[in-house]
Parts: sequence; structure tokens; C-alpha cells
Amino acid sequence: MALDFRYRRLGYVALNVTDLDRSARFYESLLGLQQTGETGTGERLFRCSPRHHDIILHQAHEPGLRRVGWQMESVEDLHHVRRHLASLGCPIQEVDSEESADLGIRDAFRVSEPNTGATFEYFHSFEEADRPFTPTHTKIERLGHVVLGASDHARTEQFLLEQLNFRASDRIEGAITFMRCFPNPLHHSLGLAHASANHFHHVNFMVTDVDDIGKAFWRMKKNDVPIVFGPGRHPPSESMFLYFLDPDGLTVEYSFGMEEFPETGPRPPRTLPRTPASMDYWGAVPEPRMGRIGGIESL
Repeated sequence: MALDFRYRRLGYVALNVTDLDRSARFYESLLGLQQTGETGTGERLFRCSPRHHDIILHQAHEPGLRRVGWQMESVEDLHHVRRHLASLGCPIQEVDSEESADLGIRDAFRVSEPNTGATFEYFHSFEEADRPFTPTHTKIERLGHVVLGASDHARTEQFLLEQLNFRASDRIEGAITFMRCFPNPLHHSLGLAHASANHFHHVNFMVTDVDDIGKAFWRMKKNDVPIVFGPGRHPPSESMFLYFLDPDGLTVEYSFGMEEFPETGPRPPRTLPRTPASMDYWGAVPEPRMGRIGGIESL
């Protein structure tokens, strides 16, 4: 069935952290985000773009993913995806006007992805900040993608592709599927990893200068931040990368460069073998701590 709703982009990612002040210092001073304010419930808002926010940090007992926000192209697209999810029997939770105002969004609703339990939030309007984003030590271009681990990978992938209008860009057999939110051109805004249990895997930020990858490597080293993969270069997306851990052990990635797809006539997805060479051209091997910490909060 052809789906008639269109995405603009990955809107934002909300993370649960166990020490809000500690994590705020990390995401601002070491990662390079700009804190823009707080919600009425005390969540901290951060951005790396002209938008109202890109990341939310929420105080919680356990670290992990709180929700993923998706911006649709228009109010009509938002209505279409709401009706479609309701027709599938997915309970819809509306976001009230007070919280929407705090988040700089309009007409938002939330739903649990039925296989992983991840909370997806949909909206069409996203305010811009009242002043430009000024990079500090890292020229961050945008929030890039989020990756989830799924215990039933096949069923989750099928739901995302057939019911939520994601498109597969590439797969590493038995490891991960890279998906773009149609018609956004980026190679992936969402990754789905094979896992023994549903969990948060990592969040990515795309940088505009390849030197930011090397500078981050040494900045993290000097500040005793664990580096768990890289630097390297991913064969599926052609992105250069560096993965490291935040204070809770959540995995964060910087990347530079990414293949983009045309809306019409894109190449078909490739299936790469599950070998180290499919993960990195340069031969880096991920540490066991990569993508291990992080629960998924459901509605």
C-alpha cells in the first residue's frame, strides 16, 4: 500500500539521564551543543541548528531514550499519519498546548512503535530559535540520526517500512538496517540494529568539517571520555565517524559526510555481509560498551 504522508526530517531526540547537571555540562562543553532553556517540568533543551532544540535531557532513574520527534512536511501530512496510525489500532496521545509551547511545536501527538515500544512524536511546525546557533569547538551541522536495537528486527523493520513510510537504504546482514524518512534524502535518519532486547543504541550529530572528527578524538581523550569505535569510515553511508560515551554510558556519534538519495529513481538498498569490513573501511573494531547502555521509555 502506498502511504501518502511525507516527512521533513528527524526533529529531535529526548534522552533520559541520571544526573541532569552533569549531562548538561557534557553535552554543552564537550559535545558542543547550545543550551536554549528549560521546559516547565525542568527538562533541558539544547540545539545544534537554527531550530528551537535538537536534544532534550530529562532527569530519570535510568538512562536511555525518552522519545523521538519527527517533523512532517505539512499539517496535511500530520493528519494523514495520525489517521493511519489510529486505523492500525495504535493508541494516540495528544500533546497538550502548554507542553507544545514549551517545545516550540504545534499539533503534536505521540504513539508507541508497537514492536520496540519507542515513543514517536509527530508534529508539522517547529519554531526556530531567537538567535543563530554559534558553533564553539565543533561545527555541528545537524542532528543526524538515532539507532534503536530491536529484539524482533524483522517485524519492526516491516512495520517501519510498510506502515510508517521509511525507506531502506542499506542493510548489513544480521546486524543493522539503515532507513531514511521519506522523502528526506539523508542515507539514514533511523537505524534498526538486531538485538536480544529492545534498547537505545546511539544518537548521531553530523559535523561540517572533517577536522572536527580528529579534534573530538583528542578532546575526548584529554577529558577521559571513553571512545568506543573509531575514528573510521562506514562503507554503507561513506560517513567518517567517531563514537564515544556520555556520562551515563549512552553512546554518541560524530560523523562527517553522508550519501543522499533522490526522491525519484533512488538506487536499491544493498545487503552487505556481516563482516568488520562492512562496518569500517579502516579496520576499527567497536568496543563491547558501544550501544550497550540505554533503555527505551514507552508511553
